[in-house]
Amino acid sequence: MRWISVFLFLLVCGRSAFAADCAPEVVDLKGDWGSVRFSVEIADTVEERALGLMHRQQMERQSGMLFVYDAPQRVAFWMKNTLIPLDMIFMDASGRVMRVHHNAIPHDLTAIDGGDNILAVLEINGGLARNYGISAGTVVRHPVFSDQSPAWPC
Repeated sequence: MRWISVFLFLLVCGRSAFAADCAPEVVDLKGDWGSVRFSVEIADTVEERALGLMHRQQMERQSGMLFVYDAPQRVAFWMKNTLIPLDMIFMDASGRVMRVHHNAIPHDLTAIDGGDNILAVLEINGGLARNYGISAGTVVRHPVFSDQSPAWPC
């Protein structure tokens, strides 16, 4: 009977660890350079995407915002009312990075084109993408890519 309790405990712990590996509040990225994890807020409504990271004085180093669209599309961003420099990581439906825009300038109204067929965009503190080596071809793990033949499945 004791071994059944131990087995059930290990089963529950194993599932918790797996769930923590792929959860809505985290985004994992990996490439030849290694891997990195960011805690994220999700912006998946028109209103949340419009507000984004505007008016924020700072953001924790390993934090970011994941903008999620209903379907892959052409996207463009700007930095109106954004106070901190940001790196923008544009991903297709499989979770593959298609483009990275480094160090977007606060308050700049110039459109930053992410390209076609973008399902999600990760914004992180400016300079981090280059520091980690995040570039086109990097793969991303997050539940939003689960239904799209993910490059890095949950």
